[in-house]
Amino acid sequence: MVHLVYCDDAGRKGEKVLDKILAGTKTMIVRGAAGRKIPHSRVFAGDRLYFMEKGSASITATALVKEVQNFVKLSEEEITKTLADNQSKLNLSEKQKVRWHKKCLCLVEFEKVEKITPLAFEHQGNMDDWLIIEKIEDVVVGTSIPYDYEKSKF
Repeated sequence: MVHLVYCDDAGRKGEKVLDKILAGTKTMIVRGAAGRKIPHSRVFAGDRLYFMEKGSASITATALVKEVQNFVKLSEEEITKTLADNQSKLNLSEKQKVRWHKKCLCLVEFEKVEKITPLAFEHQGNMDDWLIIEKIEDVVVGTSIPYDYEKSKF
């Protein structure tokens, strides 16, 4: 599968996540919630990630998923330890550590990051910050199709 990942920009949280990814100082992303939420258990080694900054309309980078760790029902101590154990890859700020202090975590390590010729993203209604799609063209202006939330259900 192909995944489109929205990255926080400086305007929102003071973090330029995509810049860290492109610089190689961030090789893992995290998504978390109180309960299982996309992409938990739905992203796998070998999948393709595409990245875009939140608020922009351009998909500007890609990478391959190297390894995925899914956690459920973590205790407070386990959350802190999991984030700390992966901090060298996650490169989280203190604000981000608070934001991602959740009982269900999905840690996605990636490699082979490449900047790409920007693709124009066609935003549709209630899209989340992580989309699971068949191919990137499905969300690109001119070739997009209506987003199918079936792929995002457990």
